[in-house]
Amino acid sequence: MNSKDIKDFNSDISDSGIKQVEMAHEVRSAFLDYAMSVIVSRALPDVRDGLKPVHRRIIYAMQQLNNVPTQPHKKSARIVGEVIGKYHPHGDSAVYEAMVRLAQEFSMRYPLVDGHGNFGSIDGDGAAAMRYTEARMAKICGEMIKDMESNTVDMVPNYDGTEDEPSVLPSRFPNLLVNGSTGIAVGMATNIPPHNLTEVINGLIALMDNPNITTLELMEYIKGPDFPTAALILGKTGVKNAYETGNGSIVIRSKCDIEDNESTGKKRIIVTEIPYAVNKATMIEKIADLVKTKTIEGIVDLRDESNREGIRVVIDLKKEVIPEVILNQLYKYSQLQISYSINMLALDNGQPKVMPLKEILRLYIEHQKNVVTRKTQFDLDKANEKLHLLEGLAIAEENVDEIVDIIKTSASTEAAKALLMSRFQLDDIQAQAILDMQLKRLTGLERDKIEAQVVELTALVAEYHNILDNYEVLMNVIRTDFIRIRDKYGDARRTQFSNDSSLIEDEALIPQENIVITLTTNGYIKRTAVNTYRAQGRGGVGVKGITTHSDDVVEKMIVTNTHTDLLFFTNFGKVYRLRGHQIPEYSRQGKGLPAVNLLHMEADEKVKDIIDVTIYDDEHSLVFVTEQGITKRVALSQFANIRQNGKIAVSLKEDDALFEVKKTTGDEEIYIASSSGKVVRFIEEDVRQMGRNAAGVKGIELDGEKVVGVATSHEGKYILAITSKGYGKMSLGEDYRLTKRGSKGVKTVNVTEKNGNLVAMRAVEPNEDLLVITSKGTIIRTFLGAVKIAGRNTQGVRVIRLDEDATIASVAVTLHEDEIEVSPSEEIVTNDVQVGEDIASDVEVVAKKETDQADSDI
Repeated sequence: MNSKDIKDFNSDISDSGIKQVEMAHEVRSAFLDYAMSVIVSRALPDVRDGLKPVHRRIIYAMQQLNNVPTQPHKKSARIVGEVIGKYHPHGDSAVYEAMVRLAQEFSMRYPLVDGHGNFGSIDGDGAAAMRYTEARMAKICGEMIKDMESNTVDMVPNYDGTEDEPSVLPSRFPNLLVNGSTGIAVGMATNIPPHNLTEVINGLIALMDNPNITTLELMEYIKGPDFPTAALILGKTGVKNAYETGNGSIVIRSKCDIEDNESTGKKRIIVTEIPYAVNKATMIEKIADLVKTKTIEGIVDLRDESNREGIRVVIDLKKEVIPEVILNQLYKYSQLQISYSINMLALDNGQPKVMPLKEILRLYIEHQKNVVTRKTQFDLDKANEKLHLLEGLAIAEENVDEIVDIIKTSASTEAAKALLMSRFQLDDIQAQAILDMQLKRLTGLERDKIEAQVVELTALVAEYHNILDNYEVLMNVIRTDFIRIRDKYGDARRTQFSNDSSLIEDEALIPQENIVITLTTNGYIKRTAVNTYRAQGRGGVGVKGITTHSDDVVEKMIVTNTHTDLLFFTNFGKVYRLRGHQIPEYSRQGKGLPAVNLLHMEADEKVKDIIDVTIYDDEHSLVFVTEQGITKRVALSQFANIRQNGKIAVSLKEDDALFEVKKTTGDEEIYIASSSGKVVRFIEEDVRQMGRNAAGVKGIELDGEKVVGVATSHEGKYILAITSKGYGKMSLGEDYRLTKRGSKGVKTVNVTEKNGNLVAMRAVEPNEDLLVITSKGTIIRTFLGAVKIAGRNTQGVRVIRLDEDATIASVAVTLHEDEIEVSPSEEIVTNDVQVGEDIASDVEVVAKKETDQADSDI
C-alpha cells in the first residue's frame, strides 16, 4: 500500500469507531491482567485462611447445602454442581479434584472433607467418579466456617452477581501452616509444608505473649514441618532458613529398619514411612530399575506389603552385602530420600508475598482479632436490639391496662401505634412489638422472664463492651479459643528429626549436653545422653548399656559434649572428624550404627581409636603407634582442619597399619607391648613433635612380632598383660625399666606353650573390669580386683577360663559393677559366674574423669 492508501485506511477505521492500539502494549496489558487473575483468583492461598478460591468455595457451598459433619454424606456430584453453578465457573473435574485432595489423609495433615468411597491412594490411583463418591465436611472444617453468620468476614458478589460468597473464611485455626499449600502461578510458585496443629497453636500463643520473640525461640514450639506421611527430616538448618526468610530446603528421608529374615537367615530393609508427596508405586518402580541396571547390587527381592494398617515395603538383600551400604545407596538414588523446597508465598491483602514464619503467624493473629471484633460487635448489636425490645415490653407490662384501652379505642393499628409512641416515648420498633405481643405475655410469670432476660442481656452487653474496649481481654478471648481447638483436635507429631553427619547443621539449633560415645569391636557407634545412665553406689544393680552381637563388646567409651570435636583414626592411618551431635543417638539398649555409614571410609578400613578435642593447641600431642612399632608424635594443632573425606594422619608402609592413638600432655610415659611378651617404656619427649606427613620413628624393636598394646602412665598405675590362652597378671608400671624408644623392651610375661603369646596390654586400675571375646564368640567379664598382682618377669596365672581350643581374640577394659542386670537370652560365663554382656552404668565417674582431663587440657 502507498501512503495515500494507508491514510485512507486509517481514516476509514477512525470513522467506524475502531480504536487503534500498539500491539506490544496490548499484549503486555492483557498478559498482566491474566497473570494477576491466576495469582489472586486461582493459584495462591490467602495468608488468613490458607485457602485458594476453589477450596474456599467448596467449603462454603457445603455449608450452604448443610453438608456438615452432623448430617449424612451427600453425593460428590451434588456438591460439585453447587460449586460450579453458583461460585466457580470452571470445569467440574477441576473442582472435584480439588475436593478429593481435601479428603486425602496422605495429602492433608488434617483433612477438611470427610470422604465416603474411593478418594485415591498414595500409589497415584485416581478417585472414583464423582457420581460414585459421597462427602461432607470433616469435624475440624467446622472451625473454618465458625461464626460466619455473625458478619465476621466480608461477602462479595459471585461471578454473575446473583449470589454472595465470602472473600475469606473466619478460619479459627491457622490452616495455611497446619495443612500447607502448593500452587504454581505466573512467574511464581508456593510450597508451604503442613505442620502440627498443637505446635502451631503453641507458637501462636507464645507470639501473643511475647511479640518480640525470635525465630529460634519460636522453633522451641514449632519444631518444623509435620507431614501426614511422617518420615524423617534430616537436620534443622533448612527449617531455620525457611522460617527466617520464607525460603529454604529440607531433606526428607523414609523411615527404614533393617531386620533379620528368620526363614532365610538374610537381612532385609523394611520401609514403613515415605517422604511427603512421593508416589509409592513410582518409588518402587524406580528401585526396581536401579536393580535391573545394576546401579545397586545386592537386592534379591522387592515387594509392597502395604495395607490399611500402613505402609510396608520389603527389600530382601543378599547374604554377603552390608545392609547399611545398600540403604545409603537407596537414599542416594531413589525417592526414599528427597529434597523438599519450602517457599512460603501467600496473598496478603491481595498482594503475593514471601513471608517468614513470624510474619505468617502475626498476620493470622491480626485476622483473628478482626474476626473476633466483628463477631463481638455483631453480638453486641443483636443484644442491644433485643434489650431495646425488652425495655418496651417491660413498659407494656407496667402499664398493661392503659395500653389495652389505647388499642381498644384506636381506629386502626397505625393510630394505636402512634398513640403508644407519644404516650410512653416508644420508638416504632418497640411500639410494633407491643402490638404484636400475645395476651399470654401479660401473665405474672412472663413478666418475671422479661426481667430476667433484661438482667442477662445487660450483663452480656457489658461483657461485649469489655472485649471491644480492652485489648488484653480481646487477646484472651482469642487465646482461649486457640486452646479449645488445640485440646480438641491436636495430636502428636508424626515427622521426627534425624541428625546426619553428611549435613552441616547450624549448631545454634543443637543444645549443648553431655553425651556418652561408645564404639564396639565390630565398629558399631552411637551416642547416648549421660543422664540416661543413673548413678549408683557399690552394690547397686547396673543398667544395660548397649545391645551387641554375640561376638562384640564395647571397646571405646567416651564422655564428651554435643559441640565437641571427635577425631576418628583408622587402620589406614587416616583421620576423620565429626561433632558429638553428628553421631546418631540411640537408646541405652540400642547397638548403634556401623561407623562406615558415618565416615567416608574405604573397603576394609576400620576405626581404631576415637579422640575428643576441645582445643587444637601445640601443647597437646597425638602419639601414633603402628602394628610394626613405628611411633610418631604430632601437635594437636595440625588437626584443626580436616576435610569431609578425611586426611592422612600418619604415613604407613605397605604392610603396616595404625594400631592405636593416644592424646598426651607432653609429660607422660609411653608403654608399647609386642606379641613376644616384651614391653618398652620411654618418656614421651623421646619422640619429638613432627609434621603430619612425617613417617615417624621406631618405638619398639620387633623381630617378626607385632604390637599388641599401647598405654600411657596417665591411664592407670598397673600394667595388665593377657595371653592368648587366658593367662595374665597385673604389675606396677614402675617395675618396667625406663629405656629409650626403639629398644626391645623388658619381659612383662613369660611366653610359653602353656599360656600362649601376649595378645593385649593395658594400663588399668584394680577397680575396673576386663571384657574379652574368645575365638568362639563368647564374651567373658572378669573383675580386675580379683587378678593377682605379680612381678614383671613371671608367667602369670589363669585369669580367664576358656573352652577347649578357644583363644582370646579381643580385649576391652570398662568400669566395674558389683551386680549386673541379666536377661535370660544374654547370660554369659565369667569364672563360672553368670553375668550380662553389659556396660557399667556408673558413668558419672567417667564424666568426672573426662571433665578433669578436659580442665587440665585447657
